[in-house]
Amino acid sequence: MRVLIVGCGYVGLPLGRLLVQDGHEVFGLRRSTAGHDEMRAAGVQPLTADIARPGDLQALPGPFDWVVNTVASGRGGEDDYRQVYLEGTRHLIQWLLDQGTGPGSGGRTSSPLRKYIYTSSTSVYAQNDGSVVKETGPTEPESPTSKVLVETEKLLLEAARGRNFPAVILRVAGIYGPGRGHSFQQFLRDEVKIPGKGERFLNMIHRDDVALVIRAALKDGRPGEIYNAVDDEPVAQVHFFRWLSETLGKWMPPFVPEEPEAVRKRGVTNKKVSNRRLRMELGVRLQYPTFRQGYTAEITRLERAGELNFKPAPRD
Repeated sequence: MRVLIVGCGYVGLPLGRLLVQDGHEVFGLRRSTAGHDEMRAAGVQPLTADIARPGDLQALPGPFDWVVNTVASGRGGEDDYRQVYLEGTRHLIQWLLDQGTGPGSGGRTSSPLRKYIYTSSTSVYAQNDGSVVKETGPTEPESPTSKVLVETEKLLLEAARGRNFPAVILRVAGIYGPGRGHSFQQFLRDEVKIPGKGERFLNMIHRDDVALVIRAALKDGRPGEIYNAVDDEPVAQVHFFRWLSETLGKWMPPFVPEEPEAVRKRGVTNKKVSNRRLRMELGVRLQYPTFRQGYTAEITRLERAGELNFKPAPRD
């Protein structure tokens, strides 16, 4: 297969490496030439274009059998999200569909594309009662950026149902792995404060498992379907930090009162995202089925690199 990975960065690069090992011809797209050497080392052919500018896409060496959109906004706000995710996706859909029109098509849009994977986010679920959330659950987030992600999903589903566009949506939980993991990094820097009793659930997945999930979705994902990409065990904050504390021999973070209004403004949620469909329909076997295996690997990596440097915070 000829594969295009849009946003070939933290997740896209290990995915590209996997697909090259599988024997596919893989191209990696980024907005700049940064990271091109890494792509070449992985056997991925680097390309440069900005999906927010539709003219850039016309110069790409299509057509492609598989396209994976793992683009990131760079932690931008609502406008950045809308430009990168919603408008960027709109441009990609039109560009890919246009490749299937021309003489002999009878005016019918039929792209040569076989599968398109879009990495959305579990932040589209706004549930705040600790309930189990499946793909069929409501998506009514309060966060403006998450609302843009819902709009993007709707755009793809409409294209899948009305224009024969083979889109598969992956709602990805909080990604961690080498050099990543917001809560873990904060814990090492003594910046964590646990709100309330720490009962809110964290939903996570290791970066390398995201790559495995995308590969499975490319092979077996059904167009027009949504799959939650999350590990097997949502964990309450208090239990996550207690495990880190015991594993590293570091004091637990302090508990602070939870401020309901601040939580509402930040769009903080409390849910247990289910990966049952992922395991049942795509047959995915995660390399790191829980945070324990994943963070044990990351702690070991940091220790071997001599980068696990912290001093236990003194007790009052």
